[in-house]
Amino acid sequence: MSRSAHPAGPRHADVWPEGHYSAPPADVNALDPKVWAQTVTRTDTGEVSVGGIGVAALAEEFGTPAYFVDETDFRARARAWRTAFGHDADVFYAGKAFLSRAIVRWLHEEGLNLDVCSGGELTTALSAGMPADRIAFHGNNKSTDEITQAIESGVGRIVLDSFQEIVRVAHIAQSLGTRQRVQIRVTVGVEAHTHEFIATAHEDQKFGIALADGQAAEAVRRALTLDGLELIGIHSHIGSQIFDMAGFEVAARRVVALLAAVRDEHGVELPEIDLGGGLGIAYTSDDDPREPHEIAKALGEIVTRECEAARLRTPRISVEPGRAIVGPTAFTLYEVGTIKPLEGLRTYVSVDGGMSDNIRTALYDAEYSVALVSRTSDAEPMLVRVVGKHCESGDIVVKDAFLPSDLAPGDLIAVPATGAYCRSMASNYNHALRPPVVAVRDGEARVIVRRETEEDLLRLDVG
Repeated sequence: MSRSAHPAGPRHADVWPEGHYSAPPADVNALDPKVWAQTVTRTDTGEVSVGGIGVAALAEEFGTPAYFVDETDFRARARAWRTAFGHDADVFYAGKAFLSRAIVRWLHEEGLNLDVCSGGELTTALSAGMPADRIAFHGNNKSTDEITQAIESGVGRIVLDSFQEIVRVAHIAQSLGTRQRVQIRVTVGVEAHTHEFIATAHEDQKFGIALADGQAAEAVRRALTLDGLELIGIHSHIGSQIFDMAGFEVAARRVVALLAAVRDEHGVELPEIDLGGGLGIAYTSDDDPREPHEIAKALGEIVTRECEAARLRTPRISVEPGRAIVGPTAFTLYEVGTIKPLEGLRTYVSVDGGMSDNIRTALYDAEYSVALVSRTSDAEPMLVRVVGKHCESGDIVVKDAFLPSDLAPGDLIAVPATGAYCRSMASNYNHALRPPVVAVRDGEARVIVRRETEEDLLRLDVG
């Protein structure tokens, strides 16, 4: 493979374009364990391996681009959440982050529950053996068919998201001769410190029933009168990729105040509250996520303190980590193609994937790390922008990072922390084929979601 050097982009702060960039790393070959999966390491030859298998062998067998999941890391993170919250709380993995039948089996084996938000996710969960009573069903616009499927399957809870849905679920449950366990999702008016599109607890958005103007109290009032419903608690979710616990404290205080109001009006103490998920992970070395035991301790103390002040029995707490479990466990492996230096700006490095396998950078202005993984290099770092092969200027995978200035076509680079919302939001834009998901553990690799083929595309095209 050629290792000829390419003209580098800017390398020093005095010639960087306007914008925020970290200083070049002291060692461009170093892998920060904060952003890479547990078994990822750089071998004596300079190649990166995961689960004991080098990336060159993985690329040879499975092709690129491809997502590689460190199964050991996934299971360890799932166990950490389960252990942190103990037997007096419930941990629901948020399936929207990434879901497959293998993931469902791992969750089941590690003792976690599962949160789904569509009929397809529910079908996947049931087909892989997740007990229905350990499944929660979310969504702001569940169809009649989805609600019927959920109730007939015996899901443990349905999270009600609107006044119409309260009536709809009650009617369907009653027609099926059952009472469905439900929670009411409330928007608590918290401005989470995150991107606008993933903040979900302020009033001006599509999810939940607002605490403001007594709407949530009215929703509880209606749910308690309907024979088809068994109201078990209140649900709150303030957003995603959050590091600051202050928003959760405000949310918990307002949810507990609602529980107290329900007790005072109806003489009922609802036994559960769900504080959602949204805890952030490290996409770059600048991110500083909390550990599960810290989160469990903080949330437990917040809820206990507020309930004591309101003279309420402390309800059973549920949380919904998705990204926090699967996000750090995977990386996306790419092959470098075109390298285009722009004098005085940066070097554009094109890879064989792009926004079809990671839309988050374009959608949320998300930041990622990147590393040369097929070898090490002593060359000076250069400022790069990693871009895809799609016909969009916004087709950016990593906005600004440093890679060795001798980077060449054919090199393998990897973007860590792509386990969440990358494969699950992947598309066929430009008729791209969605990459496979490969689980790696103890020297063995196996496909858990296969790569799409052109035959898959044509099979759907019946015109």
